[in-house]
Amino acid sequence: MRLKGADMVMECLLEQGVDTVFGYPGGAILEIYDSLYKYKDKIQSILTSHEQGASHAADGYAKSTGKVGVCMATSGPGATNLVTGIATAFMDSVPIVAITANVGLSFLGKDSFQEIDITGITMPITKHNFIVKKIEDLAPSIRKAFKIAREGRPGPVLIDITKDVTAGYGEYEREEIDTDSNKVSNFYKEENYNESFEKAVELIEESKKPFVFVGGGIKSSNASDELKKFVELIDAPVTDSLMGKGAFDGKSSRYTGMLGMHGTKASNLGVAECDLLVAIGTRFSDRVIGNSDGFASKAKIIHIDIDDAEINKNVLVDLGIAGDAKYVLENLNLMLKKQDHTEWMKEIENLKDKYPIKYNKNVLTGPYVIEKIKECFDDNTIICTEVGQNQMWAAQYFHYNSPRQFVSSGGLGTMGYGLGAAIGVKYGNPKSRVINIAGDGCFRMNMNELATASRYNVPIIQVILNNKVLGMVRQWQTFFYEGRYSDTVLDDQVDFCKVAEGLGCKAVRVTKMDELEKALLEADSYNGPFVIECMIQEDDKVFPMVAPGKSLRDTFDQDDL
Repeated sequence: MRLKGADMVMECLLEQGVDTVFGYPGGAILEIYDSLYKYKDKIQSILTSHEQGASHAADGYAKSTGKVGVCMATSGPGATNLVTGIATAFMDSVPIVAITANVGLSFLGKDSFQEIDITGITMPITKHNFIVKKIEDLAPSIRKAFKIAREGRPGPVLIDITKDVTAGYGEYEREEIDTDSNKVSNFYKEENYNESFEKAVELIEESKKPFVFVGGGIKSSNASDELKKFVELIDAPVTDSLMGKGAFDGKSSRYTGMLGMHGTKASNLGVAECDLLVAIGTRFSDRVIGNSDGFASKAKIIHIDIDDAEINKNVLVDLGIAGDAKYVLENLNLMLKKQDHTEWMKEIENLKDKYPIKYNKNVLTGPYVIEKIKECFDDNTIICTEVGQNQMWAAQYFHYNSPRQFVSSGGLGTMGYGLGAAIGVKYGNPKSRVINIAGDGCFRMNMNELATASRYNVPIIQVILNNKVLGMVRQWQTFFYEGRYSDTVLDDQVDFCKVAEGLGCKAVRVTKMDELEKALLEADSYNGPFVIECMIQEDDKVFPMVAPGKSLRDTFDQDDL
């Protein structure tokens, strides 16, 4: 069948099971947007307020569904505005496909109006990228892009298409493609797996104090069920990274809380005392391990990850298994005998009892807001966050019991991520309640996406924890810079409620603890975007904390101070 290039893009998206795209039109991509209009009954196009919001929406859609998220932008500044979102997805291994259009082939390399080498710019922050200059390459490039984005360790792929390709005509033949996101990847299967599995079983059976550390790879491989069985078999406690939230049930008695800089003392001290650490689907970020020389110093370490480049990169391990977490755990579960570590589990339970996370319950605080959200809403609620104190409180005080219930920017730490992501999450999960937790500093970054939410009447709840400062940066300035609060005070005349109302949303301000529940329930019953601004104290801190360069053993909280 002979098709216009832009229509071919639509047909290839339909092949891949795409139902929603997020983006912003412009001159070079007009042909594709013209086709989106013709295909509007099959693919919904969400016009965001800024291209960065589109890339975060695609990220949130992908994180919360396991499908590939799609965003679009025109050439030049449209394409470069996607860069932060693409980098965010790259750092968190999120499968998105970014489609940009460039100037016509004859104008490339001539500094033409709105021309930019977007493939060159994004090369370090994509799994792969394409520039399509011939129409016969268009459909194969799109199909390869989706395959690369979802296979193995997921990640972003960019396709840049010259305008003459989108306007030209070529032959198209539909392909049937398996887009089952639950399908176990056979990527990175090694010939010596049996030897590795036997060694893992040997290390586990020798262990008296095992600890399991899980990251976002469990979610990517849909391995939560296998993880639960594995943990029961080896009779171990479980901690997670920020990206691992929800991979293991946060309400389980085995769960000890997050690990790392703002991890619980039970997790940090437990990992410091364990004799075997089984790390699955995690890259051992510096925010997790602290001083690498003192990390899990008493333990042998098994590291399971689909990307063999991560093994022995940040932490030297005793056994590395490069493979899909679901596949590896399925096989280990078949080989393992039930272990009994009653005394070790009692030791961990004592740590949890001795060092609970806590906060001042007499005033309105960030943790109180999170706990009230947890109290008011059911387990079908998906929490998105911005970055900073709001993010850490949401990680610490909300108990996630399903794998895709927590959506945040981990590796890049992108302020302004959450609101766009929440819109994408809602489109991917229309029956779920979606709440974005923000600090006032992050909210300023991309609050224009409230206009997107009101344009489409997207019923999300935006909670702002407003302490009128850049809270996490101020916390560091308090502890490590002798209280020199350089450019972190935001005490100005901005009224977020008026801004929200001006952008078409309902908004209320909460200043007292007893006002919060009413506001949350009102937001829940409102059919549209609702903003709740919570006024908290400027010097609220996130505890526990590990100072930069210190070991996890050096975790401190307000009592230690």
